[in-house]
Amino acid sequence: MYDLVIKGGRIIDQTGDRFADVAINGSQIVEVGPNLDHTGAVVIDASECVVGSGLVDLHTHLREPGKEDAETIESGSRAAVLGGFTALVAMPNTDPTVDSAAVVQFVLDAGKRSLCDVQTSAAITVGRRGDELAPMAELAALGVRIFTDDGNGVQNDLMMRRAMEYARDLDVTLAQHCEIDSLSAGGQMHEGEWSSRLGIPGIPAEAEEVMIQRDLALASLTGAKLHFQHLSTAGAVALLRDAKTRGLPVTAEATTHHFTLTHAEVASFDPVFKVNPPLRTSTDVEAIRLGLADGTIDVIATDHAPHTQQDKEEPFDLAPPGMIGLETALGLSLTELDLPIERILALLSWQPATIAGLSQSHGGPIVAGRAANICVFDPNAQWKVEETGGASLSRNTPYRGRTLTGKVRHTIVFGEAVVIDSVAQR
Repeated sequence: MYDLVIKGGRIIDQTGDRFADVAINGSQIVEVGPNLDHTGAVVIDASECVVGSGLVDLHTHLREPGKEDAETIESGSRAAVLGGFTALVAMPNTDPTVDSAAVVQFVLDAGKRSLCDVQTSAAITVGRRGDELAPMAELAALGVRIFTDDGNGVQNDLMMRRAMEYARDLDVTLAQHCEIDSLSAGGQMHEGEWSSRLGIPGIPAEAEEVMIQRDLALASLTGAKLHFQHLSTAGAVALLRDAKTRGLPVTAEATTHHFTLTHAEVASFDPVFKVNPPLRTSTDVEAIRLGLADGTIDVIATDHAPHTQQDKEEPFDLAPPGMIGLETALGLSLTELDLPIERILALLSWQPATIAGLSQSHGGPIVAGRAANICVFDPNAQWKVEETGGASLSRNTPYRGRTLTGKVRHTIVFGEAVVIDSVAQR
């Protein structure tokens, strides 16, 4: 009667919390209820597990095209499904940049051969150089819903205003990497106590906060939808909280590393702790956690940023910023955040799906008629992060050897069980 049945799980979604089986035919959920007949079906055991909508990452670096030695679309998607993600939004800072129809189509075509739903953002400006707008209308017609120069903030005020006006008229979202280059120039870590102790040039919190202030003013002027990437400072959270009370159409994300690690980690001089924006103070970490708890911050994103071992073994000032995070995001969120599971799923699933324009297929309630994009995880299972870092081609995780609570058991992507018992099936 059914192709696949997820049995014995606790379903948590926007509609509530209940125990039921989930029956799937083809790519769709066809029935949800207790004790469904599973005769002839593939049975997925979800006992002692939560059955939720698949996770959605708004901020993934897949490196293809251009840096396939660090990651490919296929390898990144494998890490994603092992982490419970059924959809990713790839960042455009590839080589060549995702700023043309040809490169957008390349990423989308490669995504169709991967293990999860891979969508792509596109650059706001050509080459992410900040001096000429990318052909946003043409790229939006191909399905691009998010535009970002991630890795670079758009420095020119008029350019950002024009981009917002175009984005408003196209009904797409601009995602901003908030960093004033003249304030962050030469910086390698957070400017503060530890940068002074270590003699490493710092990046002040103001480099992030000043750009947020400017963009909030431009969002008020234009009415464009604006998403702030990887917030990292207490001041940034306060600015966003105030903007939301004023009704501005703004959303924001925080990464797992910005609510689990501080700048004190850099005392090891290990470049695995070099990220952009940098790891900040314990006060900033607490502000990020509060922002996630009270709804100021809408999304937990990974900013999965793979780099080759050779690149990450460079001296701290020469090594590229970034760390991988797809396989650890859910476990870190469940372990480190004192939040109910439904709030964590909102932050990792249905809220990012809405911002990405993917809510028709991802992040919705577990009900008949919906696409079968599902994450099944054991919220109590303890596991140790592998020394290798997992399925990614890169190994730059700061969490190796750490014990986390909360383990993905099964991932279903458009009805296909791509992960069963924590093992990728292809």
